[in-house]
Amino acid sequence: MRWQKQTLDVDDGALPGLERAGFVRSVRTPDFEGVTFHEVLCKSALNKMPQGSGLPFNWTINPMRGCSHACRYCFARGSHEYLELDAGRDFDTQIVVKTNVAAVLRRELHRRSWRREGVALGTNTDPYQRAEGRYRLMPGIIGALTDSGTPFSVLTKGTLLRRDLPLLVQASRVVPVSLAVSIAILDEDLHRSLESGTPSPRARLDLVRALADAGFAVHVMVAPVIPCLTDGNAHLDALFGEIAAAGAASAVAFPMHLRGSTRGWFLEWLATHHPALLRRYRQLYGRGAYVTPEYSAWLRGRVDPLLARHGLYRERPSDTAPRREPDTGSRQPDPQLALFA
Repeated sequence: MRWQKQTLDVDDGALPGLERAGFVRSVRTPDFEGVTFHEVLCKSALNKMPQGSGLPFNWTINPMRGCSHACRYCFARGSHEYLELDAGRDFDTQIVVKTNVAAVLRRELHRRSWRREGVALGTNTDPYQRAEGRYRLMPGIIGALTDSGTPFSVLTKGTLLRRDLPLLVQASRVVPVSLAVSIAILDEDLHRSLESGTPSPRARLDLVRALADAGFAVHVMVAPVIPCLTDGNAHLDALFGEIAAAGAASAVAFPMHLRGSTRGWFLEWLATHHPALLRRYRQLYGRGAYVTPEYSAWLRGRVDPLLARHGLYRERPSDTAPRREPDTGSRQPDPQLALFA
């Protein structure tokens, strides 16, 4: 890897949790101001989903941990605490990169025991966050999955996926490939405040159009829907209209979950930018991670007619799908990832 003016910290005693992740070195570069990449050698690339997870895939791949998208609401933040990093600023700026993930994956997929079950990417942190432009892990992953005859899905907010579109088109001729784009917010100001490291909503709509033009039935995840901020009828109607105009095949929408450390990180933002909403959030979430059933039913009643109007409606699992909190060693995908069903 060629890094301009890189600095290395091979022995980083401040990050003891990385030792058990196969820590090799830490890298900083002016191209990513304020971000440190911790390169590790993983022992396994495939993550087995627990039985009863309620999700339509049994395996996931996470090339990185942490995410420079810096979404305040990201449900995966708690996974950083396993590495003895915090779920707030560290999650946004201390990115763990599994540099050997493609080679390890290829070995795992060639085992006689591999049954070519579907594999999902983007269930924890985004495989097409900005760092992928430097490390280029995804071409090797796509190649390994394709060569082994393994179907796969990708969920992303990253427009960098367009770089690999020729590879994905080629893969789709060999195995089933499902592509989904996450677009939760249409308002530019709110987007910059809540998802400061992500491509703009317009750039992601352009990505949907490019994928549709390439022949993919693109799914869009309008999630999370943020109570009192993005659940208005006008906002949702406009967003679904833009998604349909971009050529998406379907869309789903789910209310925001505030699990574990994500709750405090998001509510800190809310207290700063929208303090008048704190009381309403206490009513909606209480002390838990999920909105009240009444709100979920209300949102479904608003969203479903809009999806139907814009030709985006798709049958989906009930909002009462199993909800599993993460254990200390892993992070379970959000039930909303049933988009890949």
